[in-house]
Amino acid sequence: MMSFFNKVFASIGIGAATVDTKLERSSYHAGESVKGIVEITGGSAEQNIDSIYLTLYTTYIRESDDKKYTDYAPIQKVQISEPFTIKENEKKEFPFTFTLPFETPITYGNTRVWVATGLDIKNAVDPKDKDYIEIVPNELTNAVLTSVQELGFRIRKVECEEAPRRYRGRYPFIQEFEFVPVDGQYQRKLDELELVFMNQSEEHVDLLLEVDRRARGLGGFLAEALEMDESMVKLSIQRSDIPHLSSKLQEVINRFA
Repeated sequence: MMSFFNKVFASIGIGAATVDTKLERSSYHAGESVKGIVEITGGSAEQNIDSIYLTLYTTYIRESDDKKYTDYAPIQKVQISEPFTIKENEKKEFPFTFTLPFETPITYGNTRVWVATGLDIKNAVDPKDKDYIEIVPNELTNAVLTSVQELGFRIRKVECEEAPRRYRGRYPFIQEFEFVPVDGQYQRKLDELELVFMNQSEEHVDLLLEVDRRARGLGGFLAEALEMDESMVKLSIQRSDIPHLSSKLQEVINRFA
C-alpha cells in the first residue's frame, strides 16, 4: 500500500527522483566542448525514465506593442541517455559532452546562458536542474572587439535581441555590440558603430557593420531624420586577418565616416 502511495506522490513530484548536473567548468567560449556528469538520485519509489536531455538556453529582448520583454530561446538540445529505471534511493551517473554552437551569445550585460537538465518521465512531473554558464569571446571574436577598441571606440551596450526578419536564421535572436567613439578622428565624425557577428566558425566570421555618421548642418539633420546617415556593410574576416585586423576595419570605417 505504501509503495502505491509513493508512486502516486512521485508522479506529482513528491519524493520523486532528483537530478543534479555538474559541469567541468563554468566558463566557455562558443565552439568549445562542454563536459560534465548528470547525477540521478532515486526517490521513494522506483521510476522509469525515458531519457535525460540537456537544453542550452539564452535570454533575449523582444519588442511587442512598443514595450520590451525579456524572453528566452533554446539554442541546442542534446539527449544523453536511453530509457532506464532508477530504483528507490539509487544513484546513477551519466557523463556527457556537447559542443557549444558558434551562435551562442556572449554573456555580456543582461544576457544569460544556461544548461537546463531534464528527466523525461511519462505521466509524472519531470525533474529539472538549471546551471548558468559564462560565455566569453573566442579568439576571432575577441580580436575583432579588441581591434575596434584600439581604433578609439568603447563598448556602450551589448544586447541579445530579437532578430529582424531579414537576419533571422536558425534562432530568433542576434547579439548586437554598440560602440561609441571616445577619441581621435571618429569622435568628430561618428555617433556610433554597431557590430553583429554572423556565420561564425573557428576560422571565419561574417561581420555586419553599421556606421552611424554624426549629423552635420541642416542636410545632416534631415539625413538623420530619414535614417540616411547610417551605412551598413558586410565584412568577411578570416583567422589569418588577425595580425592586420585593425587596419582592415579602419579602412572600412573610413569609407563611411
